[in-house]
Amino acid sequence: MKITNKVVMLDCTGGSHTYLILEPELMLVDTSFPGMGEKILEEIKSLNIDSRQVKQILLTHHDVDHIGNAAFLQQATGANIWASDVDIPFILGQKNRHGIKRFITWLIKVQPPVNLHPYPEEMKIGDVTVISTPGHTLGHVSLLYQDVLFAGDLVRTRNGDIKPSSAIMTWNKPILFESIKKIGTYPFKWVCPGHGMPVERDDKWERISE
Repeated sequence: MKITNKVVMLDCTGGSHTYLILEPELMLVDTSFPGMGEKILEEIKSLNIDSRQVKQILLTHHDVDHIGNAAFLQQATGANIWASDVDIPFILGQKNRHGIKRFITWLIKVQPPVNLHPYPEEMKIGDVTVISTPGHTLGHVSLLYQDVLFAGDLVRTRNGDIKPSSAIMTWNKPILFESIKKIGTYPFKWVCPGHGMPVERDDKWERISE
């Protein structure tokens, strides 16, 4: 699904979205559930893009449905993988995830990537601005590229509306809402969540409530 001339949502990752940034260099945002790696590569190829041109993989947070193919895609593309320094220990299995996610980790096994890079101090990867938005996880980030916000699991969409991440999957709900308010101060047109369809912002962000 084409969002803008420079952003595509990969249709094969409908359960937990992966997005492709086309310029100035190819980047993937999140990597969906484990086992989707080959389909991701096939869809990239269908866009007449050599997957080895993917230079960066940006992770919004440590959940298994967002890091599920990071190691596979790293090996296939040679891309650098970035995540927040707070979430990296969870990605690598050095810390246990919180709440119900601890049990999900036992049920859904994920091969961790190697040589993970923490987001740099200037919080920029090329033309992408990395914004700390904790709440869903301790180290969750959102990514702003031109007029597109990659929201990870800060929010979800349903029937064209924007909702906060579900409470049962959220590490800290008050902090989540602080992050939602913080993101509202940034200019963007499109909201691209991990779950639900991308929507235009309009006045929807200001109407997010519990």
